[in-house]
Amino acid sequence: MTRRSQSAALVAVTAAMLALAITVEIGRDRLYAQGAPADEELLYVQSPYLLRKAALSYDILLADVYWIRALQHYGYYRLHREAPQRYHLLYPLLDLTTSLDPNFAVAYRFGAIFLGEPYPDGPGRPDLAAALLRKGLAAQPGKWQYMQDLGFVYYWHVRDFKTAASCFQQASEMPGAPTWLRPLAAVTLAEGGHRGSARELFQQLAQSEEPWLRDSARLRLAQLDAMDTIDALRSRVQVFRQQHPGEPVTWDRVAAAGLLPGVPLDSSGTPFALDPASGGITVAPGSKLFPLPGQIQAPR
Repeated sequence: MTRRSQSAALVAVTAAMLALAITVEIGRDRLYAQGAPADEELLYVQSPYLLRKAALSYDILLADVYWIRALQHYGYYRLHREAPQRYHLLYPLLDLTTSLDPNFAVAYRFGAIFLGEPYPDGPGRPDLAAALLRKGLAAQPGKWQYMQDLGFVYYWHVRDFKTAASCFQQASEMPGAPTWLRPLAAVTLAEGGHRGSARELFQQLAQSEEPWLRDSARLRLAQLDAMDTIDALRSRVQVFRQQHPGEPVTWDRVAAAGLLPGVPLDSSGTPFALDPASGGITVAPGSKLFPLPGQIQAPR
């Protein structure tokens, strides 16, 4: 009988608390329906340690609550661009969310996207995006998705290609990681100007037993060779422009000046593209090597 009484009392208390929570939420929605969320300007609990203690055994449930608050916070300030102190609670809310539930993959991954978005579409804090993903990796060291996302933070927002490539390489070595991550690491190195390291990775991939990976690596190696050739051609074009200032630059003119034996071709047999006005050189859009790493720019 005592156990039944305790169970009944627990159910009654739980129901009363649920009813009170619903009542408070309804009142809150009515009061703040037209403006910013009531708690946007104040975060009552900022210590993850204290919040975990207060949550008792409801950590996961409370993590969902703070995740919803983070979504509301980000969504409101993205829509209301005139509001002051925009996104100021986004990281604290995400930090609390992931402290309550260290395995909350969606909060880590989407939270990092929100944090990295340039202002005014986000706070423009790739440093905090990286910190959040590293926190996720500390909780789940084998989560290749977090390491991949970290690489994209450095690639898109920081433009640190070497660190991005390192992240992609580490992600590719984690259990369950897709095979395309290793080529991505090499391409990122090439785009950042680290051709020697990129060439070493592609040479390894060219020995792969998977045909698509082997063929892709061989194409990338040909692209690296083309980039080296372009560097050599630039010096010839520069000499021509010094000798013939103001004249349009064409391969025929450069060859006629004795600086080249003829029209230079890439490994696919396509002439390199040459801008007559600027003297810029790249592979032609019709070449099998197009586009080279770096020819497709990051969205702004």
